[in-house]
Amino acid sequence: MERFEEIRPYHDHEVRPALNRLLQDRELIQALVRHQYPRVPDYLNGLAGWLTSMGLRYKLKGIHDIDGLQAVIEPFLTRVIEGSTSGMSFSGLDKLDKQQAHLFLSNHRDIVMDPAFVNLAIYKHGMQTVRIAIGDNLLQRPFVSDLMRLNKSFIVKRSVEGRREKLKSYQTLSAYIHHSIDTGHPVWIAQSEGRAKDGDDKTDSAIIKMFHMSRKAADTSFADSIRSMNLVPVSIAYEYDPCDMAKARELYETEKEGNYEKFEGEDLQSIVTGIEGFKGKVHVSFGTPLTDNYENANQVVDEVDRQIHQNYHLFASNLIAFDRLRSDFPEVTERSLEALFAQFCPEESLPHKLKEFNDRLSLCSQEHQPWFLKMYANPVINHFHRKQP
Repeated sequence: MERFEEIRPYHDHEVRPALNRLLQDRELIQALVRHQYPRVPDYLNGLAGWLTSMGLRYKLKGIHDIDGLQAVIEPFLTRVIEGSTSGMSFSGLDKLDKQQAHLFLSNHRDIVMDPAFVNLAIYKHGMQTVRIAIGDNLLQRPFVSDLMRLNKSFIVKRSVEGRREKLKSYQTLSAYIHHSIDTGHPVWIAQSEGRAKDGDDKTDSAIIKMFHMSRKAADTSFADSIRSMNLVPVSIAYEYDPCDMAKARELYETEKEGNYEKFEGEDLQSIVTGIEGFKGKVHVSFGTPLTDNYENANQVVDEVDRQIHQNYHLFASNLIAFDRLRSDFPEVTERSLEALFAQFCPEESLPHKLKEFNDRLSLCSQEHQPWFLKMYANPVINHFHRKQP
């Protein structure tokens, strides 16, 4: 395991030292104070920090391993989900072997909640929780790195420069994912780098090629390498994306200016908004493991995309957004909004959902609204463009 030292999650014996560091991290404590006591005056910051620190110490005093920590986190996660969603559902887990570790390759909306929802679904199904791939761009603060590695996250080194360094990094990442699966530890990784801000879920072939890199030297065929990972495409659908307006602004400014400059602390703010923001209903669809004789990465990409698009649970927000843009996509479907509702949202009230969607859209800047609509409409477009085999 020495070769994975820089990227792996923490082991049980590292949990207590990491928690002790976190309990002494002033930046983390102050971030928690600002979150828990947003109106506390400056002169009471010290007291609020001390109370927050003491509360954490009490909750974490008996924690010495990953399982113990996850037992503490689970009630918090459940409260977050209950408070920020209208309900969670999942499908497809009955097709998976509980005795096998799987590589869950999913679409990507939110770095914290995507794997959290996958974990909750498989945990309720009696399966082991996943190791989570996370980019090092989100680990700029030491306390964030500690928090993520305590939560079974391993690091994808996106910041490395130079062809040789990148190649070495990808080979190590590939080997670690295979090692995890081979030793019975399931893995979650997004289908492409970064969130699909426009809702157009497409798999990056470079990720599929990375999976095979560490097996080339052993003369393992590409097909056998993919099969050995028990790769399962996963579709995560949010009725509402808590970061939709921020994403629409970024997409608009990128198109207008050619690039988008993030402000200081924007990544951390997006993480908090993604966790706490209202999501409406959430559905996680698990596909079927890839077991065919795939000859190359493009064939795997096609099947992963097909399953993700076909299995994506279309909500009222998706159908309404598509209806607003349907004149731009006449080839997708001629069926009316009422007919689409009858198929995909038979228990929903169209007038109620129209008002709900319009109220949310009205909060978005007029110039950003086309992008707002696109991010919700794209899953519908992809669903109808993807044909069953």
